[in-house]
Amino acid sequence: MMDNKSSIEQKYNKWIILLSIIIPVAVAVLFFVKIPNATPLPFLPPIYATINGCTAILLVIAVIAVKNGKLKLHETLMKCAIGCSILFLLMYIAYHMTTPSTKFGGEGTIRYIYFFILLTHILLSIAIIPMVLITYVRALAERFDRHKKIAKITFPLWLYVAVTGVIVYLMISPYYLH
Repeated sequence: MMDNKSSIEQKYNKWIILLSIIIPVAVAVLFFVKIPNATPLPFLPPIYATINGCTAILLVIAVIAVKNGKLKLHETLMKCAIGCSILFLLMYIAYHMTTPSTKFGGEGTIRYIYFFILLTHILLSIAIIPMVLITYVRALAERFDRHKKIAKITFPLWLYVAVTGVIVYLMISPYYLH
């Protein structure tokens, strides 16, 4: 017989798997599917890059809060970080479904650096989806021992994704069509 905490985790497992597949597939489709005759949304990239930056700041402050025993503040900050990530995703999808992709125009070493950062950002942004969801569900289920164990891995990866999102934007922003 499962205890209530385990059943909470089990209840969310299907959603974690589903979202971990649907989100990356939806984002990949963006590069091939555009809304016909849509008005481009060139104002969105600096907004969603800023949201990525806010996510990074929220994550750092949340970790400081939990280390100082401020659990309610930690919970609130983490919910805000998840909210920022959802807002980012919605804007990113809206932008890429309405606006042609921008090619990076840098040459030489900076080009290799850009594509390394971009590739690691993309791969880890896919990996972080189930990790964030599992980490959150473990906290929701009050499985704090298991939450803490995965959070130690989730935090630095999610922070990397948030920070590199800003870096990618800063590196490609000179090449956006205005």
